[in-house]
Amino acid sequence: MLCGSLCFALLAGVSFAPAFLFAQSGRRTNATPAKQTPSRPPITNTAERPRRAETMPTPDATPSAPTKANAPAPAASTQTPAINAPVTSTVPPNKSSAPPASGNSSEPTEVDPEDVIRINSNLVTIPASIVDSKGKAVADLKLEDFELRIDGQPKPVSELSRADTPVRMAMLFDNSQSLREAREFEKQAAVRFFRQVMRPVDEAAIYSVTTETDNALEQPLTKDVQKLARTIENFGKPQGATPLFDAIVKAAEYLRPQQGRKVIIIVSDGVETASRRFEDFDEVLRRAQAADCQIYVVQTGHVENANLRDLVAERRMEQFTAQTGGAVYVPRATSDLDTAFAQIAADLAQQYVLSYYPNDDARDGRFRVISLRVPARANLRVRARKGYYTPKG
Repeated sequence: MLCGSLCFALLAGVSFAPAFLFAQSGRRTNATPAKQTPSRPPITNTAERPRRAETMPTPDATPSAPTKANAPAPAASTQTPAINAPVTSTVPPNKSSAPPASGNSSEPTEVDPEDVIRINSNLVTIPASIVDSKGKAVADLKLEDFELRIDGQPKPVSELSRADTPVRMAMLFDNSQSLREAREFEKQAAVRFFRQVMRPVDEAAIYSVTTETDNALEQPLTKDVQKLARTIENFGKPQGATPLFDAIVKAAEYLRPQQGRKVIIIVSDGVETASRRFEDFDEVLRRAQAADCQIYVVQTGHVENANLRDLVAERRMEQFTAQTGGAVYVPRATSDLDTAFAQIAADLAQQYVLSYYPNDDARDGRFRVISLRVPARANLRVRARKGYYTPKG
């Protein structure tokens, strides 16, 4: 009996063993299937994804949501079914979004208004020459040393630079028959002036002041010193009358749209004899000031006898220069011509240029009076324009 029971138990154990082993094997197979779809990851804000995912996507990576700046054209989806559900984002693009990888986007890029640089067309530039009591240029002033007043009211100076500001210059060379003496000396001195003063950033033009050419622009603005020299050297025999006022206005209107310091240099005895369009001195001065031009004068033909000098012409040249921040130089002999031109060159090279942005000017075309000084150093002499005209309209 005992033997029979033992045999029965042994037979039962053999029959159950394969079933147990099969169940264990089946569990291992289900744990490592040939291909299984992972659970869907949570959707996150595209703006918070790592920048690497935006700029260096791998072939199997989930692409980030496109922004307006880098949105590609719609394409057939290649995502696996498990993560192919549509993803929408209501977060607008912001300034931290990465720029497009290339410039081939067909949609325009949005520009944040805060990133736009605005240019104030009302900028007032004030070139200023500062010398001490001995006439020596002062070169150590800072922005805070200057006091600017407009119509008597203190105003802030926004910027201060030195004479590296480009110069746009027009020389008015008197070719009328009133100037025959020392003619060749004047031409040679003017040529040397251009060779001395012109820098690569500067440009100059030349007008012939005479009724014979109707104040022709003989050489438009150029950086080529050789062209300027040839223009002066090719001037012929002086003839005709002197329409100087017309020439000043013509040069001022020519320089008006230019950027940088605008300078008119008059080489003449200053005697007005034949202007047709502008005969009134005040109107000519107004137009020169409205164009923001400085006027320098090399007043030739000087004579010592006061009875033979045109005192009216001398006073006019002094007013032109004083009101615009320039200066008059009167060579008493031909040997002084180079000195006169050298002084203009030095003045332009040593100027301060102050920038003032008016924020309370009405666009009424009125004249605003400029007062500029250096309060802490009373011995300094400041030469600058006396005012400016506001835009009109």
